[in-house]
Amino acid sequence: MMKQWISGVLLACAVTFMPATMIQAKDLPDFTELAEKQGPAVVNISITSVVHGGSVGFPGMPNDENLQEFLRRFGIPGMPGMPGQEGGQDGGQDYKSQSLGSGFIISSDGYILTNAHVVNEADEVLVKLYDKREFKAKIIGVDKRTDVALIKIEATGLPKVVVGDPNTLKVGEWVAAIGSPFGLENTMTAGIVSAKGRALPQENYVPFIQTDVAINPGNSGGPLFNLRGEVVGINSQIYSKSGGSMGLSFSIPIDVAIDISNQLKATGRISRGWLGIGIQEVTKDLADSFGLKQTSGALIAGVEKNSPADKGGLEAGDIILKFDGKAINTSSDLPRVVAATKPGKTVPVEIIRKGNGKTLQLTIGEMPTEQAEAQTGSKESAKPEANKIGLLLRELTPQQKKKLNGKNGLLVVESSGAAAQAGIRRGDVILGLNNSESQSVDLFNKQINAVPAGKTVAVLVQRGENTLYVPIKVAK
Repeated sequence: MMKQWISGVLLACAVTFMPATMIQAKDLPDFTELAEKQGPAVVNISITSVVHGGSVGFPGMPNDENLQEFLRRFGIPGMPGMPGQEGGQDGGQDYKSQSLGSGFIISSDGYILTNAHVVNEADEVLVKLYDKREFKAKIIGVDKRTDVALIKIEATGLPKVVVGDPNTLKVGEWVAAIGSPFGLENTMTAGIVSAKGRALPQENYVPFIQTDVAINPGNSGGPLFNLRGEVVGINSQIYSKSGGSMGLSFSIPIDVAIDISNQLKATGRISRGWLGIGIQEVTKDLADSFGLKQTSGALIAGVEKNSPADKGGLEAGDIILKFDGKAINTSSDLPRVVAATKPGKTVPVEIIRKGNGKTLQLTIGEMPTEQAEAQTGSKESAKPEANKIGLLLRELTPQQKKKLNGKNGLLVVESSGAAAQAGIRRGDVILGLNNSESQSVDLFNKQINAVPAGKTVAVLVQRGENTLYVPIKVAK
């Protein structure tokens, strides 16, 4: 009896919920029309590069283009074609390295968008169309900062994508990608928009679209579509511990990419606005150390000498709240709005300096193609006395000051205690404490000793070419 009653309940449940299940299935998006109409505008890109002797890593590694794309894209050191790799074991022989990527046609006369990392430093770029025709492509221009590249094939009457507006995307909206993961041409995957305006480490100029669309090696440079069949992004990066898709994919908004492609097409180069500052996030600890109530804005950690920021009066310790009328809610907002500003334009910049509001008028410069390298100096020193937060410091030599554009600083000889826990390490250069410049070891230690126990201080640190404020809580 019990078994029969249970069966009856299960049957009743099945009958009760079947209509709801059918409705849900009916409401799911249908990607078939999108695939049929937009698939022909997506291309497969094969790249050949000559790798010179001395840059070869693992001897005997098979010359498999999919494997090499996988290893190169996800940072396996020592692989052929990896920048900065030296000292191979194959006796210095030159050979050809191949890799794969994706792209999409933006004009019927053969202009194609893809990722910069797909075609950068390629000796030959081969494009295969949906109809199996193959063309050698010319690289019109590459922009590494946004990871966008424009290439062209000599053909006419080609199918092209429809460009959409990524600003209208909503979190939770369905999107789809078409590309060549691991060389499997015209593969479609789908998912939703997970987040918008995502900032990634070392990627300052792109407000990425984050999705859970399955993106794998070979998808790089392919289009991201909305349900209307419009391209809203270029698939560029994934977060992965395994090398495969883990549901964290990042796409370059198509409006950013089109702006870059237009500049590359017109001049072959990119012009960006530039201030010449180092910035960081305003954390709660830093806000407390500066006596601020809010954590919004971009904290200036360093100002390059003779840069537009220096000439306009910006200083380390200033917090930028608005740039040319645009609110700066997080530090990642600032590089994008500055870069998008035309060089030579004068704009108002609203800041907080030592607790007081101020507006400066800054004339924007043009971003240099290469940034000057800074150096922290040598490590030899006579061991000075440790201070209250665990730092052993010494003054910089005249040569080291020269490399820091004449700035005063204190070399970290050893770091322990609260300073080490906060992330300061040997070889760093201390430039200041809160809003005060570090003139000498004695003065710095006196300033630290005067800080009440339990209070947080902001130590300005230079490491390599980067400067940042490090909050350190003085131990009780």
